[in-house]
Amino acid sequence: MQLTGNTILITGGGSGIGRGLAEAFHRLGNKVIIAGRRRSHLEAVATANPGIELLELDITDPHSIAQAAAALIRDYPSLNVLINNAGIMPFDDAGGVMDDAQAQKLVATNLLGPIRLTSALIEHLKRQERATIIHNTSVLAYLPLANTALYSATKAALHSYAMSQRFMLRNTSVSVQEIAPPWVDTDLIHKSGDPRAMPLDDFISETMRALATDAEEVLVERVIPLRDNPGAGEHALFKLFNESVVENPIPVA
Repeated sequence: MQLTGNTILITGGGSGIGRGLAEAFHRLGNKVIIAGRRRSHLEAVATANPGIELLELDITDPHSIAQAAAALIRDYPSLNVLINNAGIMPFDDAGGVMDDAQAQKLVATNLLGPIRLTSALIEHLKRQERATIIHNTSVLAYLPLANTALYSATKAALHSYAMSQRFMLRNTSVSVQEIAPPWVDTDLIHKSGDPRAMPLDDFISETMRALATDAEEVLVERVIPLRDNPGAGEHALFKLFNESVVENPIPVA
């Protein structure tokens, strides 16, 4: 994608990867709008970065999405980049009883949210001379983490959806890119400084360089071997990966 001259909406822009991307694009002179449920977080980002604008949005609520889309089209007619970044990552146990309310919230946030928001804005994006949709999935779309089974599944589903969407938009002005982060040291789980997690600044820097290309999948270096998860051999890799995490659990508090 072209990294300058854009009007960009970033969901989940009040913290973590969303904030990192917002600030990186803002420094390049783009008009950046961050959206999310936690107004205090959005205001903190806007205060620290004069010129970034904010929009309250509950990505799980179709009515909130419709209202936000109408406001965006009205107030930012040049909007040409949508970054579907908002997500949650609760732990679960696919070998036991699943919390149904948690499961519904996770699917509504991580999968239906991006689909609904993109649908609400797609005709507007098609009218732009150039436009980009960016879906933030996860390395867990390719190699699931067993104790975040449903999170991993939603990211795999969004990866699949992005591929189909890219194909269906192939003859339009809209391109589709996918970011698939590794474990990044943010508060998505618990910001802990764990050496296994990629520092946020390093992730943003490497991701911005990759976004400047026409790559369909924007992958930092440490994700590539896992993206190349080999066919029938994925079961052995999955077992090895998950055993290593179980023996060295991710801190959650």
